[in-house]
This record gives sequence, C-alpha cells and structure tokens, in this order.
Amino acid sequence: MDQRNAKMPLGLQAPETVAEQGMTDSAPPPPLAHQIARYIRDERLPPGTHLSERALAQQFRLSRSPVRAALQALEQAGVLAPAPRGGLAVADAALAEGMARSIPPPDPTEAAYLAIARDRLAGQIPDRISENELLRRYALTRPRLQSLLHRIADEGWIERLPGHGWQFQPVLTSLEAYRQSYSFRQAIEPAALREPGYTAARAGLERHLAQQRALVAGEILSCSAVELFQTNSALHEAITEGSGNSFFIDSLRRVNRLRRLLEYRLVVDREQARLRCAEHVQILEMILSGDPLAAATMMQDHLANLGPIKARSAEAPEG
Repeated sequence: MDQRNAKMPLGLQAPETVAEQGMTDSAPPPPLAHQIARYIRDERLPPGTHLSERALAQQFRLSRSPVRAALQALEQAGVLAPAPRGGLAVADAALAEGMARSIPPPDPTEAAYLAIARDRLAGQIPDRISENELLRRYALTRPRLQSLLHRIADEGWIERLPGHGWQFQPVLTSLEAYRQSYSFRQAIEPAALREPGYTAARAGLERHLAQQRALVAGEILSCSAVELFQTNSALHEAITEGSGNSFFIDSLRRVNRLRRLLEYRLVVDREQARLRCAEHVQILEMILSGDPLAAATMMQDHLANLGPIKARSAEAPEG
C-alpha cells in the first residue's frame, strides 16, 4: 500500500487507494472489517499475528475479494500493519476492540444478498438464472454480483451451471417443513452430546463462548440477522462435531443450509435472541467443564423452546 496512507486516519486515504478499494473518500470500513475485528478480539490475537487472506475467506465463507477490501480498511484504521514477510499482521488490539464494539455501517451488497434470499423464497426468481438478469434485477456491478454469487455458492444454495448461468438449490420454503427441522434437531443435537467418547474441541468452543458472551453483553443489538444466523449455526455445528459421528454432523449442516433463507426473513426479537445466546453460554460452559450429558439435557430444552418461538416469528409479517 502507498506509504502516504499507512498512518492516515480512516477515510482520508489517497484517491488512487480509494479507487482500488471501490470506496469514496469518506467511506467507513465495510461490515466485514468489524467482523474481522471481532475475530481478532475473540481469538485474543496478539500484535504481530499474521492474518491470512485465504484463511479468513474460509473462516467467513466468502470469496477473497471482500476479505481483501476489509483488510485494507483495517490497515487504514490502524488495526493492522504490513508484516515483515508480506501481508498484514495485527498492530493494535485496542483499536480492534473498539471496532469490534462499534456498529457497522449498512452494506449495499448485504442488502442485495437479502433481497435475493427474499425473492428466491417468495418464488420470484426461477431455478435457473443468468448473471445478466441478476445484474438488471439488483443493480449491482458485475464484480460485486460475482462475489455475492460465490458467497451464496459457498453457503450451498446456488451452484454455477456448465457454461453460463446459475441454478438455485432446494431450500425449506414451507412453515411446516421449518417446524419439522426443529423437531429433527431436537433428535440429533442432544444425541450427539450423549455419544460415548464425546470430545470437546476446546479452542473452538472457547472462541464460540467468547462470541456468545459478547452478544449477551450488548452486541446482539447491532448484529444483523445474517450474522446472527451464521454465528449461532456455526456454534451448534461445532458442538455437534465433538461427537465424532459423521451422520449427526452432516445432517445438521444440511438442515442449516436448507433453513437459511427462512431464517433470514424472520423478524429478530433482540431480547429473545439475547436469552437464547445466554442459554448457549450455559451449554458451552457445561461442555467445557466436562459435563456433556448435562449440556445434552439443556440442549433438548433449548431447542424445544426455540422451535415454537421461531415458528411464530416466521408466521409474522415482514417489516
């Protein structure tokens, strides 16, 4: 990056740097930058820790282009700095903490993502569609659309067709199927915790515990519906992975992929969401203390109570 910009305050970078990032002079950091700042905080990454663009793309299930832009914004903010051997490394953990706690700005690409999810769920987008048609419908630049499509493909609800075009994959579209998904989860998630030899992956679960505590402490107020779904579904998958049972693990991942779009249209009750995250904290504390059977009982109650709450939310009109 141009040395003139290395220490400049966020939003005051040189015009050529702005053009490279696709932002205006006063543009705030993208929402993904806030998520990466939370990752730095939750993982307690010390100054000098190298951040891999590829690893972060895998972590957040995105293409590398939006990750690169977020890293550039974090460098401009002083959170990151050039690493001796290339790339970027953590420079200031306190600045990362501040950005992690701040409310991210609206993201036009995220709005398009939610519009595609909503329209697909409403049956307003055909199973097969071209990029040109999506460009006309959602008024995106081609690079933004392609990045968005790769993200959706990574999430499992669209795939590229040979040659040209994209095809949407099956998802849950009925309220009854949505209810059934919670009944299924009540059967498999507590059973996973009761598997003989259940082994907690401590480092990963401790990271999830830190995320859930932060949500309970107030971050739930600024967390988007998409981010909340991704955080909580990843938590449940991480808990189930401790069973080592590939049938439980693969089944839960598939259910989460199928219910994703219905989750996105729900009206998020922030207080109810905070209470659910508080229950996540208790479940994780039980697992990490070596009592997965107690965690299984609480998980059963958690899902039994959650299903009807989410179903009522799904029945409510949007807006």
